[in-house]
Amino acid sequence: MRLVFMGTPDFSVPILESLREAGHDVAAVYSQPPRPAGRGHKEQPSPVHVFAASHGIPVRTPASLRPAEAQAEFAALEADVAVVAAYGLILPRAILEAPRLGCVNVHASLLPRWRGAAPIQRAILAGDAETGVTIMQMDVGLDTGAILLKESILLLPDATAPWLHDMLSAMGARMAVDALERLDEGVLTASSQPDDGVTYAHKLAKDEGRIDWSRPAAEIERQVRALTPWPGVWFDLGAERVKVLEAALAPGTGVAGAVLDDRLTVACGMGALRPVRVQRAGKAPMAADEMLRGHAIPAGTVLG
Repeated sequence: MRLVFMGTPDFSVPILESLREAGHDVAAVYSQPPRPAGRGHKEQPSPVHVFAASHGIPVRTPASLRPAEAQAEFAALEADVAVVAAYGLILPRAILEAPRLGCVNVHASLLPRWRGAAPIQRAILAGDAETGVTIMQMDVGLDTGAILLKESILLLPDATAPWLHDMLSAMGARMAVDALERLDEGVLTASSQPDDGVTYAHKLAKDEGRIDWSRPAAEIERQVRALTPWPGVWFDLGAERVKVLEAALAPGTGVAGAVLDDRLTVACGMGALRPVRVQRAGKAPMAADEMLRGHAIPAGTVLG
């Protein structure tokens, strides 16, 4: 089919690649405009932009799709379908209705659970037993469209956001190809999302990475797995901020935030947590034991 692909981050690249390798004619790629990044704050194109340009696919980066001119340019592509994966811009009705078969979205959750911007991290934070990918026929709502395909995977108790990101991206790439083939053949039936079980995966905020030691240790351990590498999880040691890159549940009780032993076991609101890999400001990541050899944190210290 002749399609338009709309996506921005690393998650979307394998999906675009799989559609291209399946033989579809990618008329154009839409991605978010280049953003300042790195130490020099130079504008950098998105991962999808880089991939598309390297394969000779035309790339468009409008700041909005609301202007009539942008909508006319999109319609002029005369696409059979648009495939959307973590694009990041709202699609007005005129865009949704322009392709012959509309717009389909590759969403990293089992809709209607975790509609919104950060479904991967929210599933881990919530301690979900499973998650997956939904291929959805888009409408004007926020991830409210009819379900075309859905597949689930078990969410293992040690799952991290990077691991889950890669798993669901690969799953979405495979499912997108399947969905377009069946959609083109007219054998794919859409089903409305149920009203029960709706949750929202709100965009991540930087301050969500701060550890609140009064929370249960199990929740903080999930926080580390969900929010590393971004926005990162940290505690305050005096005036210094220390990132926790990996942590494990540990036995122990005490005042929330108090260090219980010489291995940096920390009492939480329920149970205790032991940071396993950490990173001090301006330093490379290291094992917590290595940090403690050069920077002891005595039992009884209360962390912020």
